[in-house]
Amino acid sequence: MKEIKTVGVVGLGALGVIFSYQLTRGAGYDNVLVLADAARTARYERDGVFLNGERCVFHYADAAKVTQPLDLLLFSVKFGALEDSIAECRHLVGPDTTVISALNGISSEQVLSDAFGAEKVVWCVAQKMSAVKEGNQATCPSFGELALGVPAGADDSRLRALTAFFDRIGFPYSLPESIETHMWSKLLCNTGCNQAAMVFQCGYGGLQVPGPARDAMLGAMREVVQVANAEGVPLSEKDVESWDSIIQTFPTDGEPSMRQDGKAHRKSEVELFSGTIRRLAAKHGIAVPVNDWLYEKVQEMERAY
Repeated sequence: MKEIKTVGVVGLGALGVIFSYQLTRGAGYDNVLVLADAARTARYERDGVFLNGERCVFHYADAAKVTQPLDLLLFSVKFGALEDSIAECRHLVGPDTTVISALNGISSEQVLSDAFGAEKVVWCVAQKMSAVKEGNQATCPSFGELALGVPAGADDSRLRALTAFFDRIGFPYSLPESIETHMWSKLLCNTGCNQAAMVFQCGYGGLQVPGPARDAMLGAMREVVQVANAEGVPLSEKDVESWDSIIQTFPTDGEPSMRQDGKAHRKSEVELFSGTIRRLAAKHGIAVPVNDWLYEKVQEMERAY
């Protein structure tokens, strides 16, 4: 595989800001493009983007005006914006381009594979960060890492090229034994944590103490274990305990992304979380009452916007 040198980041939410900062610091301003349309690019240049109070020095680029394929393309948009982002950046994916997604859920890798070819996609999970973005201000006390991998039996040459690049620039990553199981494990976390925080209108602090929000979080997680097992993915109560212990380390005033969506009256990613679990549960004849209740509550909240 060709050595990775040039990078494009698509999406400048809280995680996109973190990734752009880390990549720019490690690979250099000229090699890392923060891609958007012309209007967004002009706004970023005019108003700036800030991380932990400091203005970021990013190489903003109108994706339509970039003519050469990039070595690495990282998608960090909301799922609802993924198809449009793919269309805007399709010309930037060449034969040697590696594509990764930091989106929540277990669906984006398939969407990117359908668009660009499965051989170009390294599976990815963003984890161990607690990030908030309001306007052009992003705050993140811990940048976390990307968990990376390819499906069992797949060619790992792009994965090896990607980790060599990350090693060279000092970008944090991990290599779980099974990326599929790991992605399901993160789905377990998000399905419980994100949805409970949105419905009960609380931050991590409300999920760390006994009460209905915490009960809903853990109940939703345990239903994900049941559905994952039916799908042949070996999650267990240990995964619930592991993610609960991680959530306990987050700042009490920090907020999951769905809580931020709820406060801003944005459409949430509920379809990626309880929506996915409910569909798969129905396929296997499994009852998921906590996820049913959370799904309906989120729909009710969004109808009221």
